[in-house]
Amino acid sequence: MSTSFSIVQLIISVLLFFVMFFGIGFLLNMLLRMTWLMAIVYPIVVLLIIDDVSFFDYFTNPGESFSMLGDTLTSLTGSDIAVLLAGFAGAVTSGFVMKILRKMGYQMF
Repeated sequence: MSTSFSIVQLIISVLLFFVMFFGIGFLLNMLLRMTWLMAIVYPIVVLLIIDDVSFFDYFTNPGESFSMLGDTLTSLTGSDIAVLLAGFAGAVTSGFVMKILRKMGYQMF
């Protein structure tokens, strides 16, 4: 992930990831009635986004796969981390919003 972002691309990416994972988390909360599901699943989604290793390689060849994952995680730039943290903030915010809505009496499906 050795790409360089301009400030405009960074702002748009942060907003996009926040809104995208807020929406996905909100819909999952509404349909499955599991408030914090997306916040728990988000690290797995991030690993699938940033890593070039197949998911099944973690089970068939764990030594090399986790080594490559460590190299990938250490090579992330500050802008990459900011974008990924914005997605996690969106997932967590959707959980809080759903809890507030349920407390106010809104019943989802």
